[in-house]
Formats: sequence, C-alpha cells, structure tokens
Amino acid sequence: MDQPVAGARRAQGAAMPPAAARELPTRIKLANGVGAVAFGVKDNGFAVFLLLYYNQVLGMEAATVSLALMLALLIDACVDPLLGNLSDRTYTRWGRRLPWLYAAALPLAVMWAVLWSPPLGAAPSFWGLLAIAVTVRLLLSMVEVPSVALVPELTRDYDERTNLFRWRFLFAWSGGLAMLVLAYQVFLADGLLEADGYQQFGLFGAGLIAVAILTSAAMLHRHVARLPAVKPPPFSLSHAFSEIREAFSEKAFLILAAGGVAAYVSQGITFALSNYLYLFVWNFSPATFTIYPLILFASVVAVFLTVQPLHRRWGKPRTAATLALVGLFFWLTPYALYLFGIWPPIGTVASAALVFSFLFVSNWAAVITLLSSSSMVAEIVEAFEERTGRRAEGSFYAGNWFIQKCAGGIGIFAAGMILAGAGLPEGATPGDVPAEVVQALILIYGAAALILGIITAYWLARFPIGREDHERRLAVLAEAARTPSGTGTTPP
Repeated sequence: MDQPVAGARRAQGAAMPPAAARELPTRIKLANGVGAVAFGVKDNGFAVFLLLYYNQVLGMEAATVSLALMLALLIDACVDPLLGNLSDRTYTRWGRRLPWLYAAALPLAVMWAVLWSPPLGAAPSFWGLLAIAVTVRLLLSMVEVPSVALVPELTRDYDERTNLFRWRFLFAWSGGLAMLVLAYQVFLADGLLEADGYQQFGLFGAGLIAVAILTSAAMLHRHVARLPAVKPPPFSLSHAFSEIREAFSEKAFLILAAGGVAAYVSQGITFALSNYLYLFVWNFSPATFTIYPLILFASVVAVFLTVQPLHRRWGKPRTAATLALVGLFFWLTPYALYLFGIWPPIGTVASAALVFSFLFVSNWAAVITLLSSSSMVAEIVEAFEERTGRRAEGSFYAGNWFIQKCAGGIGIFAAGMILAGAGLPEGATPGDVPAEVVQALILIYGAAALILGIITAYWLARFPIGREDHERRLAVLAEAARTPSGTGTTPP
C-alpha cells in the first residue's frame, strides 16, 4: 500500500478539512440545495426542448443539432477535470469553492438567454450553435463542480451525504419542472413550435439561474468562507494532470464510471426523445402536458421521502442497482403493451392515466439510482485520501461530470440517429405519422434502453464501498490525524 495517510503526502492534502460526521443545520442543506436549481433549469432546457426547438422551429436538421450538442458536451467534459483540479487548488479567504460561484453566475445567465435567442433571430450555423452551447456548458461547470464538491467537505457522514444530495436533487428537479410547467402553460401555451415562446423561456430561465447561484453562495458564505488550511504548490499543467490521472485511477471510481456511462447514455437518449415519444407515440394534448410535470414532481417528492430509508436498509450500491432495474421495467412496459395491442386507445384519458402511473414509478426509481450514484462518489474521496493522503473532491465530481457529459452527449447524438433510423420526418404532425414509423421508433429506442439499463445495474451492484467500509475508513483517517506526521501506520 502507498505511503500512509499521516505521512509526507499529507502536505498536499485537503485545503480545508471536511466537517466531522454530524447532522448539518437545515439552513446549510437548503443553501447547498438551492444552487442546484441552475442545473435543473439547464438540464431541462438542453434535454427536453433544445433539440425540438432547433430542429422543428428553427429548421436545423436533427442530426446536425444532435452532433453540435454532443460535441459541446464532449468539449465541456474534457475541460471538467481541469476545472475540478483548479477548484481543489483555489486558495482565497472565501475558501476553495465560493469564488467560482460568484464569478460565473451572471455570465452563465447571459449566455443561457443567448442560447434561446440566437443572434439575428435565425438558426445559427453548426459552428455558431456549437460555440454557444460550449460556452453555456463551461460556465455551468464552473458553478456545478465547485457546488457539488462542497458535499463531502460539509460532512463525512454516510447518511448525511445522502441527505445533502436529496436536497440538491429536490431543488434541481423543482427548478427544471418549474420551467417545464411554465413552458407548457405560459411560454409555449400556444404550441411547442412557437419561436417567441422559446425566447421568453430563455430570458426567464436566465434570471432564475443567476438568482439561484448567488443565493446559494450568499447563504453558504458564513459557513465555508475561510482561508484554506494548506496553500497548494504553484500550478502547472503537468502537475495538475498528474493529480487528475492519479484520482481517476481509483478502483471504486472506475467501477462507478462503468455503470455511469451506461446510465447517462440512456438518460441522454430518453430526455432528448421524451417530447417525441409523448407527441408521436402517446399523442399527448396540451392539457395532458400540463399534468406531466406534476407527475414528475410527485415522483421526486417520493424520492426525497424514501431514499434515506432505502440507503439505511440496503446501502447505496444495492439500492442503486435494484432500482435501476425497477425503473427500466416500469418505463418500458407501456411501450411493450402498446406494441402487443393491449393498450387503451391512444389519446384517451385511460391511456394518459396509465402512462403517468408507470412514469411515476419509473422516474422515482431512476432518480434514486442517480442520486445514490452521486452520493457514492463522496465515499471515493475518503478511499483516495486513505491511499494517498490527499483529498480531491473537485476532481472526483468533475470526473463524474466528465462521465455524465460524455455519455449524455453520446445519448443525444444517438437520439438523433434513432429518429433518423425510424424515419420520422421533419415537421411531422402528431397523429399523422405512419404506424410503421412509430413502431420502429419504439423498437429501436426500447432495445437501446434495455441493454443500457442492464449494464448500469450490473456495475452499480459491484461498487466496493459500503457503510461499514466507509465508517472503518473514517476511523483510520481520524487515528492518522492524531498521529504525528510520518509515524502513522496503514491498516492491512
């Protein structure tokens, strides 16, 4: 085993020691959670509306838009590890994370508005869309990576980290669903193909993003704004990439990454195709779309109420793997029943009610899977600290974003390919699409979701850090902290 945690490498350790295992005040949970509203606004826009807007409203080819959005994700993902390392190394009297939140909030809001109101009011070129999307995503990373990296800094407790993440997920989904409700009922009330509505959607979202980020930073300021305990060595790219490579070689991170790739590719496909599925398979009416966000919100409230009991009973890896399969089953079952001809007539109240019933359970399970995975990253921080004597919260969460964005970008691109493969025409009208096109869309998408879901569950079940491992590691690290530097011993 490497040099013990109390040895010489501790000089490179965490700039600010994380809080002890204790319950955090509710105001801190709220403060960290509210910043996730910005991520929810972004995620909802990119995943649900952006492909539809640029394809069906501005007239760009679906494959072209999908390619631009995928490349933007990949570029952003490649920069994320460096942003995480820079966040870990930030040395100011406001700590390591807050300066990033303050600096990026307003530029992010401005670029979000530009994304939905392209220059000259027309469809940009491929390169223009790519440039705007990359800028938005990089600015969002400058906020989200430091914000989520605060979780393992705020507490070491196995369950309290879940508590922080359930607040983050609740706020992120609330922000995204609030925008969804406003989109369907206000901005796009006259139809999903109205350009003016998307511009208003962008302006309102920009204001919400800025307010959420700055409010979170201000609420956390008194709790985390302090000069880091250890000043990092001078920055160099070679040293930064060496630290990133060392962090990403952690076994537990690689296992989680394998499951994460499949999960986020599937999520990217599903989010990008969601409006297509609801419009062209289920023929949702505008009135039905107003109920849709309420079902999603109810499922996320159910997540908030049930995830901690599930983690206490089963632990995070088993919960994540089991519910990945549960979510897959409930999501695909309506499409299977539709293909076999045992579904109520499309467009009826009975059909919509059944879709929403299955959606509630599938989304509840899927969100718990992703929440559990995010919380599992926090335990990797202490595993890495035990092995190397260095904490790297920002690097690990940036690595998680790297996986999410690369996989999500592939998912968005795959969604465009699925649409092309199914033969869905541009400017298609719900109800007028040939049955064979709808069936092809379901079969291709369903096969992809099934394979990816099984891969996700397989790898998440093999994550090697459970509650007992984490608590043993905390005891070892606490003992090492009491041992004079260089004299500690590494446990067998």
